[in-house]
Amino acid sequence: MARATLEIVDVLRKTATKLASSNNYQWGHMGSCNCGFLAQEITHYSSSDIHSRAMQKYGDWNEQLNDYCPTSGLLMDDLITTMLDFGFDSDDLKHLEKLSDKNVLQKLPVEERYLSHNRKADVVKYLKTWASMLEEQLIENINIEKETIKKPLKKVSIAATIA
Repeated sequence: MARATLEIVDVLRKTATKLASSNNYQWGHMGSCNCGFLAQEITHYSSSDIHSRAMQKYGDWNEQLNDYCPTSGLLMDDLITTMLDFGFDSDDLKHLEKLSDKNVLQKLPVEERYLSHNRKADVVKYLKTWASMLEEQLIENINIEKETIKKPLKKVSIAATIA
């Protein structure tokens, strides 16, 4: 599962927002699908750039992730490396493409857990739920008692504040 970081939460929310307002969602297009929208947000490549990279190999995101080789020199493998370096793992991306991570789905009400992987509204719901789940993990790991103040507090004289 992706590391719970502010950057991951932020990119998931930005992807959900961009997808919700887009008229270009196409599950069968490597740059305009579930993973394609996330890849756009992380890499700042256009959907057509992502799609053309993907067409140098065969298969959908799942197949390309299964065949991923970080040293292949293929442009799609380089794109996947960027996404993995950002903090996702290959299972995260496979689950995103199918909307299938059980941890994310369990955060949804029971009647909303049956998502269609190629329905834009369901992808947006999945991304937002995933972001909220990771944000909860971040909050759970904050321990105020262990935090220290980096800078000493500035001393202010009472006489100086009155004048």
